[in-house]
Amino acid sequence: MSNTLINTAQNVNIHYKVASLGYRIVGFLIDALILFIYLIIIGYITDGLGQLLDRFTTFGLSQLLFLPVAFYSLFFNILFNGHTPGKFIVQTKVVKIDGSPATWSDYLVSWILRLVDIWLFLPGPGTLSIIFSDKNQRLGDMASDTIVIDTRKKTKISHTILEDVKEDYEPTFLTVHMLSDKDINEIKEIYRLAGESRDYETLRLLRQKVEGLLQLNSDLRDGIFIRTVLKDYSYLTQGN
Repeated sequence: MSNTLINTAQNVNIHYKVASLGYRIVGFLIDALILFIYLIIIGYITDGLGQLLDRFTTFGLSQLLFLPVAFYSLFFNILFNGHTPGKFIVQTKVVKIDGSPATWSDYLVSWILRLVDIWLFLPGPGTLSIIFSDKNQRLGDMASDTIVIDTRKKTKISHTILEDVKEDYEPTFLTVHMLSDKDINEIKEIYRLAGESRDYETLRLLRQKVEGLLQLNSDLRDGIFIRTVLKDYSYLTQGN
């Protein structure tokens, strides 16, 4: 199953699974059940109104009451940021393919393509598209550059900036404020990859680059130096 990364406001990467076809079908069926119950209710309402009003007025009111059915998914996705009631229950959500929140225009494009994915040709095109696409996308998802993620299956991968530091921690390199969040993200990622592959030459070059950015020289070993820089930055930028 495909995965995606979402970066939170606290600069924490969360690893999500792309929602499977099964969960998407269950969510769709729950929404369909809600709509079915609503249609039964408005059916009783229009039958009652038909005995009180003329045929044309009753028809107009019935069409007006049908609008929530037509705009159901679009309305809820916009209102609840990628959720419909069915998605809430099965814990799935619509997001951009890069993990960022989808916009109202994305939901609109996806909603329009539901005509092809689901309604005109039954669920055939949408189901086949989900099965054979890399990220379980139906045609509407592809057109809007969105995916549906399984929010139950999330794993914290790493703090891209934040490091665990104690309250009484004393920073070593006060010039780390010269670095940006982007710099720290890149430093930590290179440090992680170099450590996993035991690429000590890359670690040495990384250390030299960071020393140049901070305009200092340190006697600490390469790995310890980089970890200290990360902790110092985290401590100082958190305002401890």
